[in-house]
Amino acid sequence: MTMTEKILAGASGKKIVRPGEIVNARVNALMMTDLKGPYVFKVLEEELGTSKIRDGLDVVFVLDHLGPAHDIKSAQQFKACREAARKYGLPHFYDLGRQGIGHQVMCEDGYVFPGTVVAGIDSHSTTYGALGAVSFGISPTEGAIILATGELWLKVPETTRFTVTGNLPRRVSGKDIFLHIIGMTKWNGEVLYKAVEFTGPAISALSVSDRMAMCNMVAEMGAKNGIIAPDDKTAEYLAGWPEKRYDAVLSDPDAVYSHEYAVDVSSLSPRVSVPHRIDDVRPVEDVAGRKIDQAFLGSCTNGRLEDLMIAAEILKGRKVHPDVRLIVVPASRKIYLEAVRNGTIEILAEAGAAVLTPNCAACAGIGSGNIASGEVCISSTNRNFEGRMGAKDSEIYLASPATVAASAVEGVIADPRKY
Repeated sequence: MTMTEKILAGASGKKIVRPGEIVNARVNALMMTDLKGPYVFKVLEEELGTSKIRDGLDVVFVLDHLGPAHDIKSAQQFKACREAARKYGLPHFYDLGRQGIGHQVMCEDGYVFPGTVVAGIDSHSTTYGALGAVSFGISPTEGAIILATGELWLKVPETTRFTVTGNLPRRVSGKDIFLHIIGMTKWNGEVLYKAVEFTGPAISALSVSDRMAMCNMVAEMGAKNGIIAPDDKTAEYLAGWPEKRYDAVLSDPDAVYSHEYAVDVSSLSPRVSVPHRIDDVRPVEDVAGRKIDQAFLGSCTNGRLEDLMIAAEILKGRKVHPDVRLIVVPASRKIYLEAVRNGTIEILAEAGAAVLTPNCAACAGIGSGNIASGEVCISSTNRNFEGRMGAKDSEIYLASPATVAASAVEGVIADPRKY
């Protein structure tokens, strides 16, 4: 069996499961955000007829999409979230000042471990597969069912495997690998409702942060989940929770895959996804020189400490181009504090970046940093649909933190390898 199949088998009390089989899987943790949180509890009470949360389930409730409240509507939504957290006595409630983006909080605060099943009421809950878990996005109604039962009905997905080899060139990252992969395969439907397993020496060489970026973005392929085998780097990342016991589940040598791809990244250049399709991907040299109005560094894809530090390396001793706004949003309070302590925030601020409190900000077009009609933004986020980050006739180019930082300096899309 594959990793995903093994984990779902264990969670459903079975020795073996096969793709297409329907299982009731025990869920270890549930993540919900300010957007749908209050509605989940409404469904729990009014549709399921209970106000009791299943014992043993970690419920993580994070205010990340709308905060800090920027209008009366968002303030009212936050109020409803706080009231629900108090009513249900939720111990893992992340209010302003403590919050981060939900997906980052889940990983860094010890709610995700190898071999577990984790669900989130957000499509990018696939992020947690970077730690060897089966994780996926769900609807608010499914979230209410998990609250009540601790389980979720789902179909075991087939698995597509990408074996990635080669030494990654300088200033090329996990984000670039993923953009290359989706540009190579296009949105061809081959991984719809499938597990995407990343393996190979180039994946083993990646940091946990880069692995998170890759698993985060399998949602853009239509995949059920993304997953990477746990290793020593995973164990080091999780070392802060020695009391937690987990199984490092690996795919069997004879596991069956629906599709297999071989990807050599030894000569890969930085990649850029151009408007308005994420699978329309070009080498940075093909789009270099495109004038930009804004550069955005943050999100659940690329707002981690490593991402901020890479940007600081490029921006140190330089200034953001006078015609460009650089917005930087750390993915969590922990990341923000560490970036303050190690001088990263100072470098970014001195260069002219606007550094915001941890939240989703402009990524979904509902927070700070939206772009106006006709403007162009290069962003480390995960989607570049029309109107995703503001005006419908604006343009979003997706790229790595290094490419975003280099572009902020030059005022045009720029190749980071020169820095």
